[in-house]
Amino acid sequence: MVVGDGTFLWWVRHDHVAGEGEGAGRRCRNLLTVRRAGVTGRLLVVFAEGPGRMVSDGFLPSGAVTTAGGPALNLHEPGTARAFLDAALAAGAQLPDRATCAVDGWAFFDAVAATRGSAADGGGFSA
Repeated sequence: MVVGDGTFLWWVRHDHVAGEGEGAGRRCRNLLTVRRAGVTGRLLVVFAEGPGRMVSDGFLPSGAVTTAGGPALNLHEPGTARAFLDAALAAGAQLPDRATCAVDGWAFFDAVAATRGSAADGGGFSA
C-alpha cells in the first residue's frame, strides 16, 4: 500500500492469549500488522475479543472484526488497513524503524467504520 511517499506492507493474523481469572480459557485476537517497506519496525493493531467485541473465531471469516449490532470490518481490505494506520498515526502512534508499537484497535473501530461508509455495511464479506 502506498501512503504519501512511503510503501507499506500489512498482514493479518489470528492468535490466542491466556484469559484472566479463574476458569478463563484462551482469548482470540486478530492482529493487523503494518510496516514500512525496508524496515523491521511495525505497528501492531490488536483486536482482542471481549463483551460486545468479536473477531474471527471459526464462525466469522478470517480478518473479521465487529461489534455487537455494529458493522463488520475486513482487515484484509487495503482501505480498511489504511484507515486503521491513519487513525493510529493521528492518535500519536509511531511506526518505529526497529521496534514494535502496539495499539488497541478497538479505540479506532468506530471512527474507521464511519470512514469506510458503505464498505462497512457488508464488511467486505460475502455470504
